Amino acid sequence: MDSDDGLKWFGEGFDGFPKKLPEDVVEYIIFIIDSRLSDIQTRERLQAFQRALQDLKKKFLKEYIWQRDEIKLDLVRENDRWLLKGQTNYGDSVADEWLIVYFLRELSKEFKDAWIRIYDTDGEFLLIEAANALPKWLTPEVAEHRVWINTHRLLIVPLGKDEEPEPLQLEKALQILRDTPGRPQQYPKVEKEAFHRLNNYPTAISENQHHATLPLPRKVAHILHANPSYISLAVEAFYLRDPISIRLLQPEKSKRELIFPPEDFVSVSVRFTKVLYAQLLGQHWDPPPLYEAAIESLVKSGHSQEKSEVAIKLSAGMQMLASHSLFADKKVAREVNLLLEDLESGDDALPTDAEIAAWPKREDDESWLDIDFDEFEKELQGKGGEKGFGDKNAQDNLKKMVERFNTFLADDEAGHEGADVDEKDPMDEDNDSDPGRGWDDPEDSDEDVEADSPSTSTSHAKPKPASKSTPPSKAAKADDHEDDDSDTESDEDADADAEYAEYEKYFEKYMMLPAHEKALLTEDARELARAQDAENEEEEEIRKLTEAMEAELFGHGALNLNPPADAAEKKMLKSATDPNKGKGKAKVSFASPGEDDVEEISREDGSASEDEEILDEDYNLVQNMLAAFKGQAGAAGPAGNMLKAMGIQLPQDADDEVQASGSKSKSNVGEGRASDNPMRKQDWYMQ
Repeated sequence: MDSDDGLKWFGEGFDGFPKKLPEDVVEYIIFIIDSRLSDIQTRERLQAFQRALQDLKKKFLKEYIWQRDEIKLDLVRENDRWLLKGQTNYGDSVADEWLIVYFLRELSKEFKDAWIRIYDTDGEFLLIEAANALPKWLTPEVAEHRVWINTHRLLIVPLGKDEEPEPLQLEKALQILRDTPGRPQQYPKVEKEAFHRLNNYPTAISENQHHATLPLPRKVAHILHANPSYISLAVEAFYLRDPISIRLLQPEKSKRELIFPPEDFVSVSVRFTKVLYAQLLGQHWDPPPLYEAAIESLVKSGHSQEKSEVAIKLSAGMQMLASHSLFADKKVAREVNLLLEDLESGDDALPTDAEIAAWPKREDDESWLDIDFDEFEKELQGKGGEKGFGDKNAQDNLKKMVERFNTFLADDEAGHEGADVDEKDPMDEDNDSDPGRGWDDPEDSDEDVEADSPSTSTSHAKPKPASKSTPPSKAAKADDHEDDDSDTESDEDADADAEYAEYEKYFEKYMMLPAHEKALLTEDARELARAQDAENEEEEEIRKLTEAMEAELFGHGALNLNPPADAAEKKMLKSATDPNKGKGKAKVSFASPGEDDVEEISREDGSASEDEEILDEDYNLVQNMLAAFKGQAGAAGPAGNMLKAMGIQLPQDADDEVQASGSKSKSNVGEGRASDNPMRKQDWYMQ
């Protein structure tokens, strides 16, 4: 049995557990496909690709700070083939992932024989970007190893004529690229959507950085000046701090001196990425007393509260990085400790105030952090103005999302998955009643089968003419019925349009509400849904209980009002409950078993009662209730519970008494053995 992720179990060709990328990791592979090149020439070609990447990095990444890992290509040999392979953990900075896409796409212009695959934890993320323009057949289930970057283009290997809709194996994909290089297709709309985030590159590379002037301890300033990229791990150490990290900031608890004490502050320009700066600025924490006192001191000396807090957070992060065992195996932590050792040994010295004053200073505008929520709401509604709500790149991405969403809503032929209703997948068609199956649905009538048969169906359905035997009035009624149906459908369409218009009106009002009011409305809706669910559950329990009681009564025949009954018992009950009893002369006698006539009834008028039908139904109901009660065999049951609720207490069954003692009993109406007395079960009724 194959699991959903394609894993084969033992005995079924198990070849190891499926590989899955860690969270926030992008992987990229480069193949050189040229049948004219030897193995050594292919390796040299890949090495040239590596050198070209280094040149790009020197050109565009002089001051770039990676969130976690930088782009790196390793020359490896797999399956007797040389290739380049790399992984980058981009953390919270999606800009790093798109920078890698930009570099690889640019290099593909120079290396036309290079075929590049790039994917992340979500799979083919380029197709996710282009989801609005994908052909119908290109689903996540078949996309693996079909998406390639070559000669600055996005190429997709389409399904073959007789190919099953399934993902390609890597070897099969490489064979297609080598033997039929013209088969991969370029879909311009897909390519445009997939690469739309690269429109602002390479300008966006520098725009991703942010410079701020902060008051930092002199030792922290020295470390960051030696290598500005150390700030990434320092911010991450603070951002992901744990109780041990907090303890390391308190010498009285950790029994260790601080490596970067919050003292001897100097103002320096620090380079962040926008993500790193936002992470520090947005973090709320309760600083230990020593760091809290440092913030107060900086504010008193004229620094702003915000910049003082960011500086102290960065200092605390640097302390955690240098002293926490969690980062001991990190390259950055080892390099920082080497710099500290040089300071302790005297091989290096802290910078003086004059040297620090000569360092370049830069203060970037922080307006990208300011969000105009009114403009943001307008953007969400597709009504954004010229002002904008904040960061330009974020605004462009949001506009793109809103544009796609509105395009989807405006497509009247799109279903809930965006697919064209007229182009249904064969698996979506309900063809369970096809002739080849050998049986039809029980709901299908003969007329439906006639209408669906090929001999009677036409491209345009016509109204069936009235037969000669059909009276004109009936034919006219049929036509009127058809007109009524069409009128009903038009009325339903009008109602639906009105309902949708009302929905749009209230939805627009909802979108204009502040965030806290939206949250309140959402919570109210959830409470209402919970109440409705509870009510539905209660109704379901009552329905199940009713069905169980009904089944019990049916099992004992208590709900059968017209069972076959003995004529003698009917006449006896009728006589005993005759409303005219006492008005005329009646005589009831019981014979011993074996006699043909069980009872004789004489009446002066000799006429039959008008209530015979009613009496028969009453008799049958009573008989069935008694049968159900006896069927309980003394245990609790529906019949006993219903009789008890009516205030009726049944005596012990006389049959049981006879079986127990063999004694004789007398009924209230006549004498004889209890077991032979047809009135024994009706005594309580006549009393």
